[in-house]
Amino acid sequence: MSKRPPTAADDIVRGLPSVSRRQDGGSGSARSLLLTVLGEFVLPAGEAPWTATLLHVAGGLGLEEKSARQALARLAADGWITAHRAGRRVRWALTQPGHELLAEGAARIYSFGRDAPAWDGRWLVLLVTVPETRRQLRHKLRTRLTWAGFGSPLPGVWVSPHPAREAEAKQVTEQLGLSAETFSFTGPFAGIGAQRSLVEQAWHLGDLAARYQAFLARFDNLRPAPGDETLLAQIRLVHEWRGFPLADPGLPRELLPPDWIGARAAAVFAGLHRAWDAPARARWAELASSAR
Repeated sequence: MSKRPPTAADDIVRGLPSVSRRQDGGSGSARSLLLTVLGEFVLPAGEAPWTATLLHVAGGLGLEEKSARQALARLAADGWITAHRAGRRVRWALTQPGHELLAEGAARIYSFGRDAPAWDGRWLVLLVTVPETRRQLRHKLRTRLTWAGFGSPLPGVWVSPHPAREAEAKQVTEQLGLSAETFSFTGPFAGIGAQRSLVEQAWHLGDLAARYQAFLARFDNLRPAPGDETLLAQIRLVHEWRGFPLADPGLPRELLPPDWIGARAAAVFAGLHRAWDAPARARWAELASSAR
């Protein structure tokens, strides 16, 4: 079994570029897209795909074969997949760490956007001191806390309207060696300032709303033809949606603007994913069968 790399959380939340008609074909975008394919089709099926199947799908997504092969090699080097050779042919199986990584990501993706319970008005506040000279550590902290739904209205200050996430924040700071530099508080908002201003400074909801609008413009009226078109549309849909659990903190309704566009986007994602699921999996099975 491959040893679990120390950057699993960073891999889950690695920047996810939108898949466009003018895909640049770079190894970074290829790696990210292949993670989406593995999570959507290989993880639930439990069957290792042949290289030919993955290259066929990668080509349909606009990726160059060289970039796709390099991305597979990088995923293997990172310990997420492993190669099984049969003569000159290769199948790619998830390792245990890879399975855990994708299962965690899938749980976030498919639970994201569901109706949240009523908010009790309490906030969790973290004060974390990281010297500016330790940029890599600051990046890791920001990545991990953002993934956990925290926002930062001021340098060194992180907030969340979900006090129950204190345990997750504690785990993050302990793993990064920041326990001695971190302090936490919980309680309601007091009388100075306004919660709306705090929310905007911590999460920039206007920018997030624009991202949701772009998602809807791209997918809401998309009706792909059967076969490869539906398979590729499903991959693009999931790949695009993967970025929202990182960008959207899942704020309570009480802190969101009226008729929040994120709720509509979540409904569109769920509806399209459900509609395309069976035909996309059927096409994936056909490709896997023909590759045998």
